[in-house]
Amino acid sequence: MAHASATELEVANTQPLPGWRGGIARLIRVLEPAIAVPAALLVVAEIVVLLLGIVARYVFHAPIVWTDELAGILFLWLAMLGSVIAFQRGEHMRMTAIVGMLAPGTRAFFDVFAIAASLAFLLLVIHPAYDFAVDEVYVRTPALDIVNSWRAAALPVGIGLMLIVAALRLAIIADIRRVLTAVALVSALVIMLAFLAPVLKPLGNLNLLIFFVFLGGAMVFAAVPIAFAFGLATVAYLTLTTSTPSVVVIGRMDEGMSHLILLAVPLFVFLGLLIEMTGMARAMVSFLASLLGHVRGGLHYVLVGAMYLVSGISGSKAADMAAVAPVLFPEMKARGAKPGDLVALLSATGAQTETIPPSLVLITIGSVTGVSIAALFTGGLLPGIVLAVMLCAVVWWHYRREDLSHVKRATGREIGRAFVVAIPAIALPFVIRAAVVEGVATATEVSTIGIVYSMLAGLLIYRQFSWRRIYPMLVETASLSGAILLIIGAATGMAWALTQSGFSASLAKVMTALPGGVPMFLAVTIVAFVILGSVLEGIPAIVLFGPLLFPIARQVGVHEVHYAMVVVLAMGIGLFAPPFGVGYYAACAISRINPDEGMKPIAAYMIALLIGTIIVAAVPWISIGFL
Repeated sequence: MAHASATELEVANTQPLPGWRGGIARLIRVLEPAIAVPAALLVVAEIVVLLLGIVARYVFHAPIVWTDELAGILFLWLAMLGSVIAFQRGEHMRMTAIVGMLAPGTRAFFDVFAIAASLAFLLLVIHPAYDFAVDEVYVRTPALDIVNSWRAAALPVGIGLMLIVAALRLAIIADIRRVLTAVALVSALVIMLAFLAPVLKPLGNLNLLIFFVFLGGAMVFAAVPIAFAFGLATVAYLTLTTSTPSVVVIGRMDEGMSHLILLAVPLFVFLGLLIEMTGMARAMVSFLASLLGHVRGGLHYVLVGAMYLVSGISGSKAADMAAVAPVLFPEMKARGAKPGDLVALLSATGAQTETIPPSLVLITIGSVTGVSIAALFTGGLLPGIVLAVMLCAVVWWHYRREDLSHVKRATGREIGRAFVVAIPAIALPFVIRAAVVEGVATATEVSTIGIVYSMLAGLLIYRQFSWRRIYPMLVETASLSGAILLIIGAATGMAWALTQSGFSASLAKVMTALPGGVPMFLAVTIVAFVILGSVLEGIPAIVLFGPLLFPIARQVGVHEVHYAMVVVLAMGIGLFAPPFGVGYYAACAISRINPDEGMKPIAAYMIALLIGTIIVAAVPWISIGFL
């Protein structure tokens, strides 16, 4: 979240602070495990409940009717407590490219401003969230027959805890003047908009520009966490320019975060962390390196292939890069590869593998547009290969004259040994896919099979299972999932507001009237999602514009799976392309390489990805040929 406040908290954790600030620091330290432990237990409970449902249905042929319902109740609590942990850790997604260019003092002010703006949103929605939970007392769940307030209470509790955390984070910051200035600025903005409400109401759809483009965009560029920027813009628009009660925003957020298919998000995040910890990812990479290590640019090809394979397991780009880079980069540097080229290719492979199942982006598309998750998983395999071929062409050109006279070629025995070690790891993507195809588990449940498989492989085969790392992994899973799901909830509220305003109908009319038919529609989509992917970090762009654009794609005759692949690939380019793409900076952080070094070499890889995306857009069979 905020770099300045994070630094203050780190100081508070290592050095006793005087007076009342010391008391606040102790309260923060007590609050962290009080939230993290229940969140970690909720992740475990979700795995157990879903696994119980699979075993009862497939093994004993006696389905348990309440497992999905219980999983849904626990899931909303996990999402909200995970959001609180992400807030505590400063892990909510932010667009920091602009603020990062400013002087340290100014940057620190915007970090404080981000907390103050988040606090304003939480204050505005805490009462509607309470009202929403109270209203749910009249609804009973069909299977468990309990009042739905047990589930809905997660919203006011999570919002209330984030409110407390935000206030504590502001209170512990030493520079009181900076805090007061940020709070005064946010308060003045809220008061000014409230004062202008009579002027704004008659403006009609011009308010969409004022609130969602200018206000929302300004907050995003000012590094306010995206979920809170979306939420604040939506609440301000509905409250000041319509007669819609604020409780509707909470209802839309609840709807966006409660899709049962989104349960796959925390479970696949945990699975990604698990395969890295058990050594399965390392085994796959070592096998590929034994095959291609003696070829010019061989380890670069291995990086492309390893990211493809690992993406098929983890679903999380950060987990993918963290699993592969530490294994390959030391040897690649020893062979003379420049750090800038390494981080450039790592970023490019992150974009290349966005369509490979079980991608969190594909799961999100399925949840917000109604497209079959199984069809998306099938359709995503070949587009990833097309982009991999394009990247390999650039690698071949760069390294066609590489000197490998000092590199020893692996013997047949060494390759065979590496393959035997890697078999359990290589088999995991096929186990996951077979479980879905054969009807053993749904796309939501199948991750639990992967988790059990990975734990057994780590314990019995690779012997690299650390029980001490499980708890931090569970908390990390909750934090990342909470950050993603809160964005989905806030963006769902914004998308609903846009739909109610008539914007979606106007957009449909413009897009269907574009000259050039389907090719022009796809070209505009590519350009739009490259831009949106760089600004909104992918998933928010999908949630916000997916429900608007997918019906238009069907209307103009584009297959929904084909369209999904074009959208995801274009968005991936924006997400991993500097200077705005946050995926690029994540790759730099994982690689411990200065971002400046990769700026020049990444251009060729991004051009290759763009050409590959155009090929996928022009040839629908690549996406839908195996459906």
